[in-house]
Amino acid sequence: MFFVAMLVYRLIHLHYCSASQLYEQTLITTVSMIKKNENWFEEWFDSTYYHLLYKNRDEHEAELFISNLIAYLNPSKNEIFLDVACGKGRHAIYMNKLGYKVDAFDLSDNSIAFAKKFENKQLNFFVNDIRNSLKLNYYDVAFNLFTSFGYFVDDKDNQQAIDAIAKSLKKGGRFVLDFMNAKKVIKTLQPVEEKKIKHINFLIEKKVVNNFIVKEISFNDKGKDFKFIEQVKTIFHEDFLAYFEAASLNIEAVFGDYNLNAFNEDTSDRLILVATKTNNT
Repeated sequence: MFFVAMLVYRLIHLHYCSASQLYEQTLITTVSMIKKNENWFEEWFDSTYYHLLYKNRDEHEAELFISNLIAYLNPSKNEIFLDVACGKGRHAIYMNKLGYKVDAFDLSDNSIAFAKKFENKQLNFFVNDIRNSLKLNYYDVAFNLFTSFGYFVDDKDNQQAIDAIAKSLKKGGRFVLDFMNAKKVIKTLQPVEEKKIKHINFLIEKKVVNNFIVKEISFNDKGKDFKFIEQVKTIFHEDFLAYFEAASLNIEAVFGDYNLNAFNEDTSDRLILVATKTNNT
């Protein structure tokens, strides 16, 4: 019996070690993938497949959100807005329709080329990196919407981005940041999702690795296989408090959805922060 027990123990031990080693190797591989693809957004956001996958975004919801923010902020018509990481410009275009002068920028050349079709004297689009201020001490309100943040591997880049946005504001200017509620997203994460859009079947696999929500998007188009990576840092309420404090941004309100209901870390879909710049730099 002793020898049988020892044999069973060794088999269990070997199985545990193999499983543990496999898990560690998978984790190392995925972390390496995050580092390798740290500038994933440059290629993916400029891809026609990105715009195809997300083409059915709710425009009514976006306009309702902007209208609710404008009602809360109550800006005068001579205030100047900045839309940071604007994509194809849907938020900036709607703000301009409401009568405001708006500058907007994005890193994607293709997105800005599309947005420029809607330019006028009060609406201008630029290619720019979020870590660089478009103009200094110029804007009354800056917006960063629809989780257009948290893409960098190095956290210093995230702070640099917040600093750059703050520097673009006048003293007393306000900054609105709309981000996912990372705690709820992690809790309700759907590991595998399939979407058929036009002739393409997208396979979307999601996991949390090394403080990032990693999304692998695989598909075949015209006989060619493609794989793209999205990765967004799991930034929580307390993390943003630290970013904002370092940039001399004082948080005045925190909302949990596009109707501007109060934020609840366990149940809210969004984390929406409104802050005021407190210095002149």
